[in-house]
Amino acid sequence: MSQRTKIKALLQSQQTDIDVTVKGWVRAFRSNRFIALNDGSTNNNIQIVVDFENTDPALLKRITVGAAISVSGKLIASLGKGQTVEVIAANIDILGDSDPEKYPIQPKKHSLEFLRENAHLRFRTSTFGSIFRLRNSLAFAVHQFFQERGFVYLHTPVITQSDAEGAGEAFHVTNFDLNNIPKTDTGEVDYKQDFFGTSTNLTVSGQLEGELGAMALSDIYTFGPTFRAENSNTTRHLAEFWMIEPEVAFNDLDDNMDLAEDMLKYVIKYALDKNPDDIEFLTQRLQEEEKQKPQNERSEMSLLEKLQFCLDNDFERLTYTEAIDILKESTPNKKKKFQYPIEGWGTDLQSEHERYLVEKHFKKPVILTDYPKAIKAFYMRQNEPDAQGRETVRAMDILFPGIGEIVGGSQREERLDKLEQRMDEMGIPKDELWWYLDTRRFGACEHAGFGLGFERLVLFVTGMGNIRDVIPFPRFPKNAEF
Repeated sequence: MSQRTKIKALLQSQQTDIDVTVKGWVRAFRSNRFIALNDGSTNNNIQIVVDFENTDPALLKRITVGAAISVSGKLIASLGKGQTVEVIAANIDILGDSDPEKYPIQPKKHSLEFLRENAHLRFRTSTFGSIFRLRNSLAFAVHQFFQERGFVYLHTPVITQSDAEGAGEAFHVTNFDLNNIPKTDTGEVDYKQDFFGTSTNLTVSGQLEGELGAMALSDIYTFGPTFRAENSNTTRHLAEFWMIEPEVAFNDLDDNMDLAEDMLKYVIKYALDKNPDDIEFLTQRLQEEEKQKPQNERSEMSLLEKLQFCLDNDFERLTYTEAIDILKESTPNKKKKFQYPIEGWGTDLQSEHERYLVEKHFKKPVILTDYPKAIKAFYMRQNEPDAQGRETVRAMDILFPGIGEIVGGSQREERLDKLEQRMDEMGIPKDELWWYLDTRRFGACEHAGFGLGFERLVLFVTGMGNIRDVIPFPRFPKNAEF
């Protein structure tokens, strides 16, 4: 095996007149002389100069778009525009042919829909190369952020008995023969005969198990796949997605907000520092896309400005009640411009309301706290009723420009009596969650955590408009291809 040098390293190299070997996939081949070669280490291709007069014509015919090749030659300073160095080929080997009549990713503009249908090959485009290098950097930065702060990375189960949100939108797991499902005498499914001896599903969240870890290890985080059997065909929902969920003992809601804000700023800065070329490419791509939109729908900030905006501003913190007052009095609400008008306290905020607060009113990221108890999950710590008798919980959501909610979290209810009462109110069986309640029976303490849908973060950092474009192989209703 000849040693190959990555194209990114060659393009950044200060050396010239050295012998190199590069391997990659042909992006273009012009005039039988210039090969644009890419190996995925960067969006930028390296130019290979071919001495076509002294090269076997049969070999030249095999240098087609999509073909994998190995090139040995001399790296020299380039006289052409657009690159600082190029490789004068001494030897070219075809590692894998690509039939130009059948290869779908030709060097032209393809729609995102077309590329989704060819998700197995879309990594080879500049757009998706940038997206998945950024996704990699963000995932690494998440781990680095928590590891630097002494958190323990906890693997919570993918198969579980609990539905953490109580929403009932879980995928069932079974090894039953679906054509011959055993039934009880009363005609119900006999789960005692199933693999786990009980009804199980794919996890919707690692939070409840994460809390168990925090009650001994103090600071933990999970980062793994979660699943929702929600029939949502939107640009913001997936059936399989990745979640980052820290849980921290002895933290209250303020500590929780500080942790989430620090984490978001850390990972965004890491991506800006690590992948400037990819962000620059996606910024240009978004600008071209924005030109197709009507003036009033265009973003006021470029992608790069939006990312910098999140780093430069302290996130605005206010209560749900304060936010409702602002929204109620806002011009779009008074002029009935909101699709979902704000009638009053208790309304579940929609993305349009969240974006108004961030993009128009405060012009900075926003953290909303203390939501109505009725619209939040059972495990959130209950506040004392306010002067009007309104009941709220110690919840917090972080809202970002262009995307709305990116983080949801809360201080957890550590008081056993309050937690049991809330579970009864919501019809959540206490006997199934006996282990969760035990953490309130034995050495309970205040603690808090949050969930960040990783794809929402990648969506924000890449400026893409559809969540199906920021996960390698998207899973959504009626689609589990690749």
